[in-house]
Amino acid sequence: MSKRTDSNVYTVLFAIGMVVLVGALLAFTASSLRPLINANERIEKQQNILYAMGVNENDESSAKFIAADKVEEEFSKYIKKQIVIEGDKITEDNKAYLIDVKKQQTNAKEGKTRKLPLFIGEKDGKTFYIAPIRGKGLWDAIWGYVAVDKNMIVQGVYFDHKGETPGLGANIKERFFMDDFYGEHLLTEAGVFKGISVAKGNNDPKNEIKEDYEVDAIAGATITGDGVSAMIKNELGLYVPYFKNLK
Repeated sequence: MSKRTDSNVYTVLFAIGMVVLVGALLAFTASSLRPLINANERIEKQQNILYAMGVNENDESSAKFIAADKVEEEFSKYIKKQIVIEGDKITEDNKAYLIDVKKQQTNAKEGKTRKLPLFIGEKDGKTFYIAPIRGKGLWDAIWGYVAVDKNMIVQGVYFDHKGETPGLGANIKERFFMDDFYGEHLLTEAGVFKGISVAKGNNDPKNEIKEDYEVDAIAGATITGDGVSAMIKNELGLYVPYFKNLK
């Protein structure tokens, strides 16, 4: 008797076999590519940190990172120390840049101790403190790195996103937006943390006033801008005790 291939049993078994085979192939591919993925993630984080402190290859208008083949050397050159803040405890860790900020946010929500990485760099005789931050935009996650001096005056930023609208919210990673943050104060003269609001209808569209705790919003991207404001306030505010102790 010939084997029937049009029966329901055969169809189900064939489908199960294909699922198992495809799953195994995908698992093998993911496992094989993991070292390359990890290397790319490491390079991207180093590029972002360096960009925020002004180590980049920007031209007159475009944001450009240090080339991937040079970033490790430049990172070692400019980043002098990496620390991890856990409450009152501060430790040095040369792999602090690999800390998963999203995971640490989850830990905090679950009542666990959150690790706050901070990168201390030196360039042209100035000291920079670069903090990673993460928040929520219109559609998905947004994140960034903010470089400040010891007085928490912004010296540079880099923002990115997972799925904001092209030409609108996605413009948080464009220079015309990021450059506005340079020189903005995060603290009042009395030392009160104010953050920086991405303000629609800002009275300082040229961003000449640096002590108003505002930058001009991106037209048509109100929710993404609100997300950036909240991200800065919620995340950078956690570092205030460290900077107060510097003084």
